[in-house]
Amino acid sequence: MVKTAAGLGINSIRLTGGDPLVRKGITRLVRHIADIPQITDISLTTNGILLKSMAKELADSGLHRVNISLDTLDAEKYGRINRCGSLNQVWEGIEAAEKAGMKPIKINTVVLRGINDDELLDLAALSLEHAWQIRFIEYMPVIKHQLPEGAAMSMEKVFIPVQEMMARLNHLGLEPVNSGVGNGPAREYRLNNAPGTIGFISPIGEHFCQSCNRLRLTADGNLRPCLLSDLEIPLRQALRSGGEIQPLIEQAVSLKPPCHHLDATPSSYARTMREIGG
Repeated sequence: MVKTAAGLGINSIRLTGGDPLVRKGITRLVRHIADIPQITDISLTTNGILLKSMAKELADSGLHRVNISLDTLDAEKYGRINRCGSLNQVWEGIEAAEKAGMKPIKINTVVLRGINDDELLDLAALSLEHAWQIRFIEYMPVIKHQLPEGAAMSMEKVFIPVQEMMARLNHLGLEPVNSGVGNGPAREYRLNNAPGTIGFISPIGEHFCQSCNRLRLTADGNLRPCLLSDLEIPLRQALRSGGEIQPLIEQAVSLKPPCHHLDATPSSYARTMREIGG
């Protein structure tokens, strides 16, 4: 699939999950992708729990950078939100990735009112200490998504738009910066003399669909033109039978919608993020 996509001009690959580090042979997969000449950027999204023991081998295999999902800096709260692993394991994983030379390291935080929005300042301050990209993401109300035990599921109660996030941090002196490689939909800012940056991703408050150039390959062999749409182009049969998949990739590109409708019909989506690689 990647070889064919590379021949069509796709040069950046991200491995997502669930968590791709639980996949047997993940470093071998990274190595195979890195061996494709047209691929110039390989990244991986992980919760970081298994990263400490795998970072060096992943980097040696050709992985350029990692996105770490981290919604809190409080160890007790981390256990309630994630229900597995520990905050200490994540920190050790981040340190191992940094030591292995992966960059930029991105910290992804989904901001939820009443759950972790009181940590915006502390999370932003990480950019003053490290050359990391701290990214605040609006909550997306995908079907069957679970919040920590005891938290209200109401979109109205937990949703915080990026405009409010930025207003809470404006007194720190947010200065816009030019986007670099792999920043995707994030609008980036820097605090005075900070080595790192702060990014805001707004799938609901401010759609970035018009600049989206991504396709999503699911673990069961379907190509999604839009992450937030049920439309899927099946590739598995063609791949297993030796058929042509280039026309299917081109079809997926042609079917990318003008925008998603997550804010209007959040309950219409048939699969959760973890089922499609969110």
